[in-house]
Amino acid sequence: MDKALYIAMTGAKNNTLSQAVHANNLANVNTHGFRRDFEQARAMPVYYGDGHPTRAYAMTERPATDYQQGPMIQTGRDLDIAVSGKGWIAVQAPDGSEAYTRAGDLQIDTLGMLRTGNGLPVLGNGGPVAVPELETIEIGSDGTITIRGLGQGPETLSTIDRIKLVRPDEQNLVKGEDGLIHKRDGLPEPANADVTLVSGFVEGSNVNAVDALTQMLALNRQYEMQVKMMSDIDRNSEAASRLLQIS
Repeated sequence: MDKALYIAMTGAKNNTLSQAVHANNLANVNTHGFRRDFEQARAMPVYYGDGHPTRAYAMTERPATDYQQGPMIQTGRDLDIAVSGKGWIAVQAPDGSEAYTRAGDLQIDTLGMLRTGNGLPVLGNGGPVAVPELETIEIGSDGTITIRGLGQGPETLSTIDRIKLVRPDEQNLVKGEDGLIHKRDGLPEPANADVTLVSGFVEGSNVNAVDALTQMLALNRQYEMQVKMMSDIDRNSEAASRLLQIS
């Protein structure tokens, strides 16, 4: 009886873990540049010594991240940018390392630092991009930042920096717990001149809300089935104990 009980228990546990993956995807359906996570389940045979496995447990995995491009959303805002095709915007992660994102809803903080919508410094040619006081700003398709300084005429334009755009091998990328994309080797990626931006747009999440919700409902039904199986096993165990007492 214990074998069946533990098998049902692992099934229920991993159904819950799978639901967490889809719930996280669904929660980020409106997050700019978000990349959804895949999930899969497989049976894990358990061996005790030589011979055949004594039982098989379920195991949920996050095998990969979906790097397909999300929808392009026009905003008309000067600081909004979207990567066209493959590529990433380099940012400074909370731990100080280089990381990558597709979220292009940029802003300038009170200290003049260019940051993403969630407050991460955007990297340029020599580190985080600093923007002086300005009247207007324009971000070119190659990431070049051109401004008209505060109090200056329209004929006075200056290039202050260039956003670092990269295109690392997707096989060398992994999504961290901070939601950012990191290289597996941890080394900074050199800038790639082939990556281009579209100004006045942001990229939406690539999560399909209907698909994520459908998967969550299916997993919930599987979880209920596993719990029901655990209850049936418990009742069968009690019935067997009563029969043994009678005999």
